[in-house]
Amino acid sequence: MSVVKINVLTVPAEQREVLEKRFASRAHAVENSDGFEWFELLRPVEGTDQYLVYTRWRDEESFQAWMEGPMKAAHQGGGAGGGEGGERPKPAASGSTLWSFDVVQQAGPKGA
Repeated sequence: MSVVKINVLTVPAEQREVLEKRFASRAHAVENSDGFEWFELLRPVEGTDQYLVYTRWRDEESFQAWMEGPMKAAHQGGGAGGGEGGERPKPAASGSTLWSFDVVQQAGPKGA
């Protein structure tokens, strides 16, 4: 079964809009990656300043290939959202933690 990666981003209130706009501007950057299955950006509603970036992958190898290729290039200024003149914009998040999970059970709506 699939693997799930959840990047927990601590985002100060004044940076929320910046973070969401950056994700929206590169929304399709991951979609064509081999082994990619799903993405969601989850905004906190109450009680926390942590966004969750949820991605699901066919296997760990697919995730690692994306991390070492397209994701690495995007975060080194090679992808959309870079600043003018090669300057990188200040990060919107003040902290980041990556959680990893194996999918052991899953269910969808009946009849879907």
